[in-house]
Amino acid sequence: MLASALLLTAFGATVFAAPVFPDLTAAAEAPETIDTMTEYFTLLAEKVQQSRLVSAAPVCDLSNAVLPQSMSNPPLPPPSSGLVVKHVAIGRGTQNYTCDLSNSTAVPVATGAVATLFNVSCIAATYPDLAKMLARVALEFNLTQSEASRKLAPSNLIVSGQHFFTNSTTPFFNLDVTSDLKLGEAPCAREAGSPAPSDAPRGQQGEIAVPWLKLKARAGATGSLQEVFRVETAGGSAPATCNGAPASFEVQYATQYWFFEKPQ
Repeated sequence: MLASALLLTAFGATVFAAPVFPDLTAAAEAPETIDTMTEYFTLLAEKVQQSRLVSAAPVCDLSNAVLPQSMSNPPLPPPSSGLVVKHVAIGRGTQNYTCDLSNSTAVPVATGAVATLFNVSCIAATYPDLAKMLARVALEFNLTQSEASRKLAPSNLIVSGQHFFTNSTTPFFNLDVTSDLKLGEAPCAREAGSPAPSDAPRGQQGEIAVPWLKLKARAGATGSLQEVFRVETAGGSAPATCNGAPASFEVQYATQYWFFEKPQ
């Protein structure tokens, strides 16, 4: 497959099929969001044009994938020695919170997250600048529409897993949901966190980006999964207090999840 075809297949859902346009959120009408969308599609067009000059698609070699690094303090610890990248996904979903309605000054309590994971491994390994933009761009499209089509709007990336919490302290990743991947499952525990960069994309209502995280797989993990990193976050944070908030609520977010394994 030519490199241009690879890019169009991954990102241009409307190239080979009748167009299905996801609904834009209200935030997508803002000038800064229009600028983001323009930047994304301009970069994509440049990549497609460049790829037409080569005779073969780049090799999807995950050894070339480099985990993004944050300049925030404290920085995230690196992956443990001996681990290698197994999968990279864009997570698109919600961060979930509860509030004590008897105290308007109380801080919202995080109760977990729910997200669909979309396979971006080859893009992260080959076109990291495009991968970096995907979470920010995907957050501007209607969540329900993206879920219903089983594609990550505005790309054509397919589902590779699901993310949810089994209890308030155990994030769980299921990468066995598709018949062609079967990469394993991992209950996890938080090991470290780092504030999102100051210029990280805000959410649909102006919410700041949730922190970057390093998670350790707990007992019961399969597929040799050892560590999970949440990086390049967009949106997802709760308001500072519960003033005016309901008893429970969701805040939409998007991010990159990097999965590391111990080679067999």
